[in-house]
Order: sequence, then structure tokens, then C-alpha cells
Amino acid sequence: MKAIVVCTSVSHGNTQRIAEIMGEVLHARVVSPDQVDVAELATYDLVGFGSGIFLGAFHARLREFVESLPQARRGRAFVFATSGFPDTGRTAFSRPLVQLLERKGFDVVDTFSCRALDTFGPFKIVGGIRKDRPNGADLAAARTFAEGLRARVGAAS
Repeated sequence: MKAIVVCTSVSHGNTQRIAEIMGEVLHARVVSPDQVDVAELATYDLVGFGSGIFLGAFHARLREFVESLPQARRGRAFVFATSGFPDTGRTAFSRPLVQLLERKGFDVVDTFSCRALDTFGPFKIVGGIRKDRPNGADLAAARTFAEGLRARVGAAS
């Protein structure tokens, strides 16, 4: 299985840490959106897309990259994020990116998120929330998630 992880990590390096763990398990390069050629994505069996969450949405650089992709039949993808808040209910931030990727032709097989240091807006005044995250358990969960992807997608490739 050939994989790549496209990641935007700008604030504290939290998302990059998660991406590196997943990349290690998937034997995948971890790149920023400006480091990958759009045409190159077609050569991968699995493409990961991730960033931190800002005002309830993925980073603009990642969203703009995905929006710029032409519609085409594509392979499998997964979405991952780090956030001060959970990816559930009315605040489920992964749903719009998953839907966009599906419109672009990807088969999104799964999503992953974990809590992380959040220093946006009023949280900055108190030094942020989730100061100890991602922690060892979060990194282990990211590894387990990637191992599951490798087993499912690798077997289907």
C-alpha cells in the first residue's frame, strides 16, 4: 500500500506529532499542502488529510488545497484533527471536510481526532486548555488508528 499524509500544523505542532505517528505506521511521507503535486495524489492508495481545528473548522490552507482539487475518481482517504474540543454532535468539525473529499472523488474510510492544546481567543489569557494533550494515550490511539487503516486498506489494495 502506498500512502501519503497531507498535514497543516501551525500553532503548537500537535497535529504534526499525530501525523508523524500515522506516517510511521503507514510508511507514508508527511507533507504540507504546498509540498505535494495535485496529480501525485492519484498515485496513492491512501491519502490522509489533517490539521488543527480553528473556529470549528480545519485550517484554511488545508481546506483551500482540497477545494482546489479537480473532481476525479480517486482512491481512499482519511481525515484527522487535533482540537481543544471533541468532534461530536452539532460541533462535528470533520463532517464538512469528509463531504468535500467525497465530492472530489475520494472514498473516505475513517476519521480520527484527539484533544490538544488550544490557545485560541480567550483561552490564550489562561495559557490555553488541554495543556497536557496530545498525551501518550492520544499518540497510542493515533498509532492504533493508523494500524487499523493499514490492515483494512492494505488488504484491499
